Amino acid sequence: MSSHIIEELLSNLPKKDVPVRSVMVGVHWTAVCSSHCGLATTFVPDKPHDHTTHVRNVGNLHRKSAQELAQYALSENTIEAGIGIATINSLMEYNENDAVEMNASEVLMERGAGKNVAIIGHFPFIPKVKKAVKNLWVIEQNPLEGDHPAHAASDLIPQADVVAITGSSLINHTLDDLLELCKPEALVVILGPSTPISPVLFDHGANIIAGSKIIDETAVLNSISQGATFQQVSGVRLLAFSSPGSPHQ
Repeated sequence: MSSHIIEELLSNLPKKDVPVRSVMVGVHWTAVCSSHCGLATTFVPDKPHDHTTHVRNVGNLHRKSAQELAQYALSENTIEAGIGIATINSLMEYNENDAVEMNASEVLMERGAGKNVAIIGHFPFIPKVKKAVKNLWVIEQNPLEGDHPAHAASDLIPQADVVAITGSSLINHTLDDLLELCKPEALVVILGPSTPISPVLFDHGANIIAGSKIIDETAVLNSISQGATFQQVSGVRLLAFSSPGSPHQ
């Protein structure tokens, strides 16, 4: 597993230290607030009462600079890595006017009609996409019925005309390898609240990045702290950006 994309994201962060205002690790989502507020998936250990997965400096993370905390994205501890990706997202600056109104599932159905579509991550919209495309391969670390296990990626992704990859693949450091499996002419979408809205992802082969912008911090932190799934989180706007000059505009 490689993490070149994370290293590039880190190297592009603002040079001047930004204070961390708050860190919240909820059961489904992690939020870090610095310049802005950023989200990432919470990857919890797969066994209850895990006493071996410790978060370094826990209780004092809000005393670090955002740039220091963002380094946690490189950690093999997925709770730490989620904190790091949320911190990176909290530092992202972009022009919202460049965003396009785009529903990722609609794009996958429209562009995948009659074609092979691979989706990495089990999203709620999968049943309706399945009806619209020729073949749908859902690849999951924790496969549900009908899904393919993670090791099937190397066989299936190179056959796909449309590839949708969850942004949370940054947290378990699989995104670099997944992008390398995509054929050059495939439409590649990176999506989900963990996705950094950064041109670095375009540099590595993404055509569309669909992330999230927190517009009401209080509402988001309240819902996350009370165990919300993403569908239950209020105060978030979904934003999608297309790669400049992409043939898939």
